[in-house]
Amino acid sequence: MQVKVFANLRVICGGVTVEVMPDGHRVIDVLEKMVEMFPDIEEEIFTSDRTLKDFVHVYINGKNIVHLAGLETAVAETDQFALFPPVAGG
Repeated sequence: MQVKVFANLRVICGGVTVEVMPDGHRVIDVLEKMVEMFPDIEEEIFTSDRTLKDFVHVYINGKNIVHLAGLETAVAETDQFALFPPVAGG
């Protein structure tokens, strides 16, 4: 599955698009595999209780997972998966 990452996550992951082969078919499985591949990403996206940090957004086919099943949202290899870290600015 291809995951598009944005802002500082591009630096951590070494590019805009990352090929991820998760062990399951949920958003959390993809994110857990990304942490395994890029350990520095963990503190950028997860809280200590393994929920997404405030202002971290995951979009599946253009829909925010908060409007779907959250981290339990099912994903397919052909889905568009986008991960946005908190971004500040003005």
